[in-house]
Amino acid sequence: MQTVTEMAPRLGVARTCAALGLPRATYYRGQQPRPEPKPRSASVRALPPEEREQVLAVLHEPRFVDLAPAQVYAMLLDEDRYLCSERTFYRVLVENAEVRERRDQLRHPHYAAAELLATRPNELWSWDITKLLGPTKWTYYYLYVVLDVFSRYVVGWMLAQRELARLAEKLIDESCERQKIQPGQLTVHADRGTAMTSKPVALLLADLGVTKSHSRPHVSNDNPFSEAQFKTLKYRPGFPDRFGSLEHGRSFCGDFFP
Repeated sequence: MQTVTEMAPRLGVARTCAALGLPRATYYRGQQPRPEPKPRSASVRALPPEEREQVLAVLHEPRFVDLAPAQVYAMLLDEDRYLCSERTFYRVLVENAEVRERRDQLRHPHYAAAELLATRPNELWSWDITKLLGPTKWTYYYLYVVLDVFSRYVVGWMLAQRELARLAEKLIDESCERQKIQPGQLTVHADRGTAMTSKPVALLLADLGVTKSHSRPHVSNDNPFSEAQFKTLKYRPGFPDRFGSLEHGRSFCGDFFP
């Protein structure tokens, strides 16, 4: 539109529009001033404010507070009471931000996504537990891995026959001691597994001056570094289908992690 305005005095509007593939009607329509939208006047049949307050008070009565507006409307008609139409019931609820499930139900709170940034080593760790298949069906070994997010260096790992909070506590304690972690230096991020949210681990982190962070419930991609590390481990060509023993698993991990 601006190009047509600039070139029209020399070439003419028709030629400029033809060269640009712009209909002349569109150009002329764009040059006309747009009228200001008129404010919408209230309907003469709209309820006055005092009657709308009365409708809201009826909807807040104990016998109606858990019912849908359609049910309230029908019950009032059975009592020979007519306050307004069913649609107006909804309008009044919308004005007061009450259009939702009106029954008293459990609602999950909003969990903010964890936003963590590592700018140097031993500032942010991520840890998780994964299962490794044992020698027979329904047998598993549990691999605990603590990963430094900045360098992807495995600061500690453990292979055990069970998933226990005290084993996780021992691994984190030894890893912090080995890396000489100072109070206030480190944040440890994990998902919401049983061991991750256990009281022994929480008390240990508090004693060490380590900040803890957790993923949102039922959201696996809030702990992507540990999940990616486990995929790297299990998708290697040499990764066995099953481990014959606990020593076999520890031997494999002992070669892999360095």
